[in-house]
Amino acid sequence: MKSIFKLSTNAVVLAAALSLGTAFAQTAPWHNMGRDATAAEVKAWDIDVRPDFKGLPAGAGSVSQGEAVWEVKCASCHGSFGESNEVFTPIIGGTTKDDIKNGRVKGLEEGKSISPQKTTIMKVATVSTIWDYINRAMPWNAPKTLTTNEVYGVTAYLLSLAEIVPADFTLTDKNIAEVQKRMPNRNGMVFYEPLWKANGKGDVKNVACMKDCSVDPKVHSFLPDFARDAHGNIQEQNRVIGPVRGTDTTKPAPKGLVGSSAAAPVVVAARTASGGADAKGMLNTNACTACHGLKSKIVGPGFNEISAKYKGKADAETYLEGKIKSGGSGVWGAVPMPAQDQLSAADAKTLAKWIVEGAK
Repeated sequence: MKSIFKLSTNAVVLAAALSLGTAFAQTAPWHNMGRDATAAEVKAWDIDVRPDFKGLPAGAGSVSQGEAVWEVKCASCHGSFGESNEVFTPIIGGTTKDDIKNGRVKGLEEGKSISPQKTTIMKVATVSTIWDYINRAMPWNAPKTLTTNEVYGVTAYLLSLAEIVPADFTLTDKNIAEVQKRMPNRNGMVFYEPLWKANGKGDVKNVACMKDCSVDPKVHSFLPDFARDAHGNIQEQNRVIGPVRGTDTTKPAPKGLVGSSAAAPVVVAARTASGGADAKGMLNTNACTACHGLKSKIVGPGFNEISAKYKGKADAETYLEGKIKSGGSGVWGAVPMPAQDQLSAADAKTLAKWIVEGAK
């Protein structure tokens, strides 16, 4: 009897637990949320290319084809030969034929730098990194718009500038592994085993940094109130691809931060004076505020400066509409503005009108 009673009690407890679990699952707010991703959705998201070239799509692009794409979509920011300008770090330079032979850039060794600035090609160890970044993030104002063959071509053009491949070379998914063997800094990476060895002990018990650590609560840098909205609302300046990041700069800085004050922020006017389309949204969507401040120069002139320059001119709106679409250089300095090919004529007209009306 005792054993039967004990069994019955356990059965009741188990049944009650299962009942509660079922009820909880039915009432959980996330129970019916979401769905399985489709194969097409996974394929569109899973675009990374590994150093062993797993994930690399089939394709081909010659140096000459890449140069043509580069001049139209890349040179305005990075220079015709990857030398860049005062805004962006140079991509090409600082490597030698011996570096290509040895796989270790001499200019990166301590005390032996032969380049005034560390370029991308000096540091990058794998050609897959170059291909993958161009594919997912370039051009700056229209990421993921290059075709697979265009990415191959642009990558080939950069490799030719660094004399890794000849000028008549065609880069393909079939020969890219051979090109990897000529990367100037292919042996420059350091593998730290404890960081990657899953079945061993990682470096997590170092007494030098894991015991009696000093805590410094002082804020060493902050964004002054006068500069909080100099580039517009940072929180809304997201490229087409990527997560939302950044503080809301239309609001005062949080209290307690060093240097913060109660100064009122300047809010960007969302619409044109005539009640047109959302100019603010267009500026953010097309990455205009990455180069143009609302009230000050960043890379190019501030919108208020442009407005002042063309104030009162009869053809100002038509002229600015054309400049926005075509880009160019020389009016405000040597740094060129890329053509805004993705911008519709109607949107370019709206932005031009907003500038002419005072860029409020």
